[in-house]
Amino acid sequence: MQTSCIMGQVVQISKRDTKVGQKDRQQTAVVAEGLTFSYGSVKALDGLDLEVPEGVSFGLLGPNGAGKTTLIRILVGLLSPQGGEARVLGEQPSPSVAAQIGYMPQLPALYGELSVAENIEFFAQVYGMKGRAERMERVEEMVRLVDLWERRKELAMNLSGGMRQRVSLACALVHGPRLLFLDEPTVGLDPQLRAAFWDYFHELTHQGITLVISSHTMDDAARCGRLAFLRMGRTIAQGTPQELRAATGDPDVDLEAAFLHFARQETGGDVL
Repeated sequence: MQTSCIMGQVVQISKRDTKVGQKDRQQTAVVAEGLTFSYGSVKALDGLDLEVPEGVSFGLLGPNGAGKTTLIRILVGLLSPQGGEARVLGEQPSPSVAAQIGYMPQLPALYGELSVAENIEFFAQVYGMKGRAERMERVEEMVRLVDLWERRKELAMNLSGGMRQRVSLACALVHGPRLLFLDEPTVGLDPQLRAAFWDYFHELTHQGITLVISSHTMDDAARCGRLAFLRMGRTIAQGTPQELRAATGDPDVDLEAAFLHFARQETGGDVL
């Protein structure tokens, strides 16, 4: 994969078929059908359906408690659904597909006593990169990608929050995944770094990599190629940002108003 500094220029994305409801499984990265999951009496997913085409940035937009993190943890194989079915890259989530998936959790899962480079190398080994020469070459690429070469020997515990986010992204990318799950990747970032992340996310989709990005901010949602609105463990709408706005009857509304429109349709009344 071609790499460049994360602060680099935006890459133009080629247009793709974004027809709602497309069922071509060969071009589908993620399918969820009727997923359910509860934490005791708290229902996190309530019959959730989802379809993510390959090679797009797909946003999961919803308030805290909508089920975004639970859904991602099921799709990467950290949780098993209590009902329904999930398929990732044509298979059920399992170790057999783990090498093709990258996962950046909401809170950076770094080891504070390891350096930037050591953390990235550790995750390269976890993802199955066995050859040391290849692994170290890839680690160097990732350190340079996130613009931390001068800090590569710095312990993770001494980094700022934004730098830890960059290292966490490098750890998720080090093995060259086809599918990347990013759980609230821009939370806590300053506007400049948030824009830099999105420049690189667009570059990844241009290269054919699929991104599934959870967020509760409209700024992130507006940058995605496709969206699913989630509320109370259900998908209440899916489509491109333009399609979702147009479906409200007013294509000029913003995505927050579009979300509230579909939420009211779901509840049949006001949204609290």
